[in-house]
Parts: sequence; structure tokens; C-alpha cells
Amino acid sequence: MWVGYAELAAAVSNAGGLGLITALTQPTPEDLRKEIRRCKKMTSNPFGVNLTLLPAMVPPDYGAYAQVVLDEGIRIVETAGNSPGPIIKQLKEANPPCVILHKCTTIRHALSAVKLGVDFLSIDGFECAGHVGESDITNFILLSRARQTMPVPFIASGGFADGQGLAAALSLGAEGINMGTRFMCTVEAPIHENIKKAIVEAQETDTELVLRRWKNTSRLFKNKVTEDAVKIERESTTGKFEEIAPYVSGKRGREVFINGDKDYGVSVSRLAWSYHCIQGLCLTKNCQASKHSANNIVGLDRRPSHWPDP
Repeated sequence: MWVGYAELAAAVSNAGGLGLITALTQPTPEDLRKEIRRCKKMTSNPFGVNLTLLPAMVPPDYGAYAQVVLDEGIRIVETAGNSPGPIIKQLKEANPPCVILHKCTTIRHALSAVKLGVDFLSIDGFECAGHVGESDITNFILLSRARQTMPVPFIASGGFADGQGLAAALSLGAEGINMGTRFMCTVEAPIHENIKKAIVEAQETDTELVLRRWKNTSRLFKNKVTEDAVKIERESTTGKFEEIAPYVSGKRGREVFINGDKDYGVSVSRLAWSYHCIQGLCLTKNCQASKHSANNIVGLDRRPSHWPDP
């Protein structure tokens, strides 16, 4: 979440992709307005806004965020999370209406989103970062099922970081790929260099699934905090969420990207100080500009695997 600012969104769009500002990086709708305007100064290409709807004790005013998006002339919105119907209705009633891309981890949810009026789907396999759903279906199966059943186009999300992954997604029926972790390791990503280095050096086993017991499973970068949280989750005899609640507070969720300590929060144990990473984070082998990453994925990564990196 704490990566999708104007700098990175503009860089991705300038590189030929579709950059997205994450709306909830901004504390208020008016702050989102300022961020959108900053992005407009950095790129003349289209970009969109992500609006993720998740359970919260004090939920944001999603309608107000959506209205700012519309007021600022943005007509590409990625939605994700729970009960997007009212927001989709609001975005579709605009003149002109928004093109809506909705993220789903199951075919059932994807078909429901289509009934709500979304134009495009992001099919998120079990390899994805963040909320992975509870079905544990990987992209190899999920994308094939989407190809067989979806009446609207879809892109693939989860575990994609190179040109071979793009080619695989296209062959399975997707129109393209959705990448987050790979772009965290770009020059323009507004996070500490130590975190980028940690991702580059990581292996495919360096993620952890947390909150499975409470049907809110998330894939995070494995560190001391996630390991402690999972231990409590597995060994608790009561199953009360209160036991793990101090680990999942989101009050300082962005600080790991600022201070550069991948194990930040061990002493006070807040899980949200960890960070989301795809299972394929090991496929990210360097930090470079977004333009070079995009070029490698669509072009240079088609070279034989024994060729050296450029």
C-alpha cells in the first residue's frame, strides 16, 4: 500500500504501463486530490487510482475518495476488497463513466464483480501479495478457469516479475499482468534502499501467510515479527483475535519503508510493520528505473535464459 504514490505511478505510465496511485496512502480525500494533481505534472500519459475496500473499525469515507477521483477527471479505477457495489455504481454513473478493474482471488467473486458492472478483472492467484483469499488456487489453474468462464477481459496478478511470466500469462488467456513487488525495486519507488535490497536478495520461501485462523489470510515478507505472529496464531488455545491484535495494528504500517529495517517492530511486535510481497519475489534480481524494468519485461526478457543480464 505505502508505495503507490505519484512518483511511481507517473514513472510506470511514462514507461508505457498503467501507473496507479493508491488512494488510501492519502489521509483524506483532499490529500488524494493533491496527489493526483502532482501525478498529472509528472506524466501526460493515462494513470489510474486504486481504491481498496477492507474491513476497519473506522472505515474511510470511500465515497468521498471516489468523488475526488471523478472530480479530477480520472476515469480508470482499480477496485479491490469487500462489497464494492456502491463504489462501482458511483464510478459508473459519472459522465463519462469510469473503466473499472476489479481484483479477485476466485472465479465466483469475479463473476459477481462482472454482474456489478466492472469492465476488466485482475485475477489474483495464491502467489499474490497481501490478501490472497482462502481458496489457495494458484495462477496456473485460476487463469485457465478465467479463460474458460469470464465474459470480460482479465489480467493476471501474483508472482509476475519478468518477461517469461508475461508470456505465460498471455498464453493462459490474460491480456497482461499486474505487478507490485517488482516495481518496489525501482529507482522511483519511494521506499528505503535496504528494503529494496532485501527483496532482491530474497528467496521464494521468504514470505509468510498470516491470519489464516481468522479467514483473512495475507502474504507478507517473512521477518521476525511475522514469525512471532504466526507462532501465536498456531499455538493459541483460545483462538481469540485479541491475542494477535497487537501484531496486526496498522498505525505504523509505512515506517518499515522509511527506516529501512526489515525487522522493525520486533520489540513492540506490530505485524503491519511488515510488508506485502509476492511469492515470486525471488524473481526480482536488481533495482533499476521503471522504464528499464518495463522494457526488459516486454522485450529483453525474451532473450535465451543463458544470456547475461543487460
